[in-house]
Amino acid sequence: MRYKKILIAVDSKKNSIHTSKTGLELAEQLEAEAALIYVVDKSKAIGNADAGITPYEALNALKKEAEDTLEHLIHLNNLSKEAIIFMPEGLPKDEILKTAKTWGADLIIAGIHGKSGFNLWAMGSIAQQIVLHAQIPVLFVPSQRE
Repeated sequence: MRYKKILIAVDSKKNSIHTSKTGLELAEQLEAEAALIYVVDKSKAIGNADAGITPYEALNALKKEAEDTLEHLIHLNNLSKEAIIFMPEGLPKDEILKTAKTWGADLIIAGIHGKSGFNLWAMGSIAQQIVLHAQIPVLFVPSQRE
C-alpha cells in the first residue's frame, strides 16, 4: 500500500513535537501529503463558577491553546503558512477518526503519553480508542525518554 495522506494527531503535550516531526519526516520520505489535527476537547470546557469562568470562556481558552500549539508546531517543523491543519471540536477519538475519513487519510500517526495502571483501565487512552476503531493503519510514536 502506498500512503498518500497522513493525518498527524497532536495536542499541547511535549510529545507532540516529536510526534509531528516523526509524522512529517515519514510523509516527506513517502512523498505523501500530511496534515496536523488538534482536537479541541469540548469535554474539558467546563468552566469554574467560583473563579467566574464560564464554559464558553473555557472553550475559547482551549481553542486558543490549540491555535498556539499548531502555530508553534508549524514554526518548529518549518512548514509553510499553507500547511494543512484541522482543529475540530469534540471528543478526540471521534474527531480524529471522522477527519481521517472525510479527508481521505491512509494513515493516522499519534503520540502515546505513557498512561498506565488504573488511569489506563479507568479511562482508556485516546490512542487505544483510535486503534480499536480505525479503519486505516495507525502508527504510534512513543514519548521521548530524556
